[in-house]
Amino acid sequence: MASCSVKDLCCPVCLQIFKCPVILSCGHSFCKACLHCWWKENKTCGCPVCKQRSSNTEPTWNLTLNKLCEAFLLARDVSASSGFEALCSLHSEKLKLFCLDDQQPVCLVCRDSEKHASHKFRPIDEAAHDLGEELQKSLRPFEKKLSLFIKVKQHWDQTAQHIKVQTQNTERQIREQFKRLHQFLKEEEEVRIAALREEEEQKSQVVKEKMEAVSREIENLSDTVRGAEEELRASDISFLHNYKATVESVQRRHLLDDPQLLSGALIDEAKHLGNLTFNIWMKMKDMVSYTPFILDPNTAGSYLVLSEDLTSVRAGDGQQLPDNPERIKDSCSVLSCEGYNSGTHIWDIEVGQNTTWEVAVFEASANRKESINSGLWRIELFNDKYSAYSPSAKDPVTDIQLSKKLERIRVYLDWDRGEVTFTDPDTDTHMHTFAHTFTDKLFLYIWTDDTLPLKVLPVKVSVTVEQ
Repeated sequence: MASCSVKDLCCPVCLQIFKCPVILSCGHSFCKACLHCWWKENKTCGCPVCKQRSSNTEPTWNLTLNKLCEAFLLARDVSASSGFEALCSLHSEKLKLFCLDDQQPVCLVCRDSEKHASHKFRPIDEAAHDLGEELQKSLRPFEKKLSLFIKVKQHWDQTAQHIKVQTQNTERQIREQFKRLHQFLKEEEEVRIAALREEEEQKSQVVKEKMEAVSREIENLSDTVRGAEEELRASDISFLHNYKATVESVQRRHLLDDPQLLSGALIDEAKHLGNLTFNIWMKMKDMVSYTPFILDPNTAGSYLVLSEDLTSVRAGDGQQLPDNPERIKDSCSVLSCEGYNSGTHIWDIEVGQNTTWEVAVFEASANRKESINSGLWRIELFNDKYSAYSPSAKDPVTDIQLSKKLERIRVYLDWDRGEVTFTDPDTDTHMHTFAHTFTDKLFLYIWTDDTLPLKVLPVKVSVTVEQ
């Protein structure tokens, strides 16, 4: 075909017409067998032409190129077979014409036959050229569709790999969190068991001392009783001689206080077991925190790094991320994982020493893949100047004057009243209020290209016991 040279239909590896051609993500095509052989010999999955590494070890079949190769081979076989021109099967004449009505090559005798009466004909070379161009033209939509499918497949390949990475990182963090909780519970268990053992030792020692004292008194009283009984059994003269001393000894024992049982001698089980789980939980809440909203890594741009607890974000090196529908095209933006379509909500964000940032609310229906022209109400710091910005407003930018550098910014959303208010919570200074009739869910939006983190601040956790 005049519009497609033989060179275009040859594999760069074997230099022969493509057989089962496959296409790499870089756009170069090869015979499937040639490509795998080259990979095996070179121990790499790169492109033999441009050396770009392929992420897919099973490249996509290039259907369009395969069709072109088949059409070229068919035309070559028709025009010449082993050095002889193709002959008409009916008249054994050379096939010099192409019947446009029947769409088949014919000879001069066929042209004049009744079968082809009033049909239109073209010379073989003209027909091959025209039909070849027509075929190529008809294949262009399929080439575009093939390119789209290849792109989508690459996206899903990347998504599959990213899911594995996400799972591994998330599992690791879950295990680390539970390891800390297990360690806390283990230490708390040891402390409480130690307190129980200490109480046991103290009270056992008191009981032991009391028992020893009582035993001594029992022995002394027993000696006194035995002495008096012996005097009673003695002769009258001996009894009378010792009577005074015996009576005094007995009377001294009468002066002893009666033995008393000690209050609180038993283990205080109520102290150790009462509301045990609640008391442990009350101590546990000191080691945990609650953040009113969490950043969604599936919306984060490729130049952002989120903390492991998903409460802070900073700029970092670029990374390969799937272009999933939730992700914002802007490489420095991220959204909260939860949106709100009613009620009032307050968030505090620590901007610290960051020099360039934006904090905003973002409408769910706003375009995430192009420039945001509506559905974004934000406060920003740029070139040491604070300003309020709404792209859909008549006057989109409003300058904000502050007496001191902003360390924290508070976002107050009243969805029902249609207001978003930004303040400085450290000085209780009002910065700006946007008024709008909201009809869609709103997310918190953060933008930064600073390597210092912006952090969503936790709120105080309190427990109320109701009677």
